[in-house]
Order: sequence, then C-alpha cells, then structure tokens
Amino acid sequence: MIKSGRGKEIICVDGKAERSTVLENGRNPDIVSAYSFNTGMMLVTEACQEKSNEIKSVPLLTDKIVISGKIVTADAMSMQKDIIDIIRRKGGDFLIELKANQRSLCYGVEDRIKGRISLYFYTEGSELGHGRIETRTYNIYDGLEIIAEKERCGGKMTIVECESDTVKKSTGAHTHEKRLYVTSMPTDTPRLGSYVRSHWSIESIHWGLDFNLL
Repeated sequence: MIKSGRGKEIICVDGKAERSTVLENGRNPDIVSAYSFNTGMMLVTEACQEKSNEIKSVPLLTDKIVISGKIVTADAMSMQKDIIDIIRRKGGDFLIELKANQRSLCYGVEDRIKGRISLYFYTEGSELGHGRIETRTYNIYDGLEIIAEKERCGGKMTIVECESDTVKKSTGAHTHEKRLYVTSMPTDTPRLGSYVRSHWSIESIHWGLDFNLL
C-alpha cells in the first residue's frame, strides 16, 4: 500500500537577495522562488522590495501555481497562518521549518518534546560530502499533542525533529545540530526526512538566479 506523501511532486519555496541588482535605496531586491524538485524547473518568481515583504510575496507566489496534491516546502519565514491556510485550501501539503522567528511556538515545541518518546524514528547515513561525514536521525511526533497554538496550522500536523551529527574529515571536528519542522503530512508518512532534504535543493540553484538575472 502506497502511503500519503510518496510519489508526490515537491515544490520548494524560498527567498534570496538578488546580488546582481541594486535598488535606489542601496538594497539588493529580494526574490521569492518556487522550484520543482521533481523536474528541476523554476516554476515562478516574485520580487519584493524589502526582506519583511517575503511573507506577503509567498501567498502571491502560491496563487500562481497548482499545488493540489503536491508538497510545498519552505523555510521558517513561511510559518504564517495565512500561508498555511492557502496551501491547505488549494489542496496541498506543507513542510515548513520552525525557528525562533516564531519564538513562542518554537520554544514551546522544544520544551514539550524533551523526554517525550517519538512515534517513529530512523537514521540516515553516514554520508560523505563536501569533506564532511554526516549522520541524520529523524524523530517524528504527533503535532496535535505538542503544539499549543493549534489554530496556527489549521488542522492535523506532524513535528519532525532532525538531528545532524557531522564530522569534518580533515580535522575530525564534530558538530551536532537540531532542526524542527512542522508538516501537514501524517506521522506514518514514509521517510519524512527525504522531504526535509529535498528543500535544500533550492539553495543549490540560487546562484543561477544571480547569473541569469544579470
């Protein structure tokens, strides 16, 4: 049986400063982009004058593309009720990083998962890349049991905790990092961590925007 989430198209949404252009106020304009991980194609971009306007640009962006039956991944800037409501209303799923820009929500989740046994967990790696050996462990929790501000996400949700252990091959230096994500996909969705990693792909094509928009 194929469970929810497998085989769906992944649309990565992210913003960046356009380095090749300078506005009259001396700032680099910010560009919000939607990128199809499955096809490797840039779907649409939306320009905004100030970094804070990225929040306003993401809804405009999602109105221009079909997201029904697809998974929208985004960074912490998109952890906004209006954006989540649009994705749900248009029939898509979301996976959005949770950071301290949503202070009470982020810290509340961090506190509530301490000592809690995850519903599912698995490890990926060890993988060698860019001179580093990385091992990732994913812990999956029922968000409805953890998130106090349930209205923020508008329905069922899942918490994904990604723990990354990295060793720099040349020096043996060790680092440990935790990241949190909120998703509308069920807790038993296979390999939720793969969607986390899929979002990072948009970072690798950001340089292309600078080059192509010169």
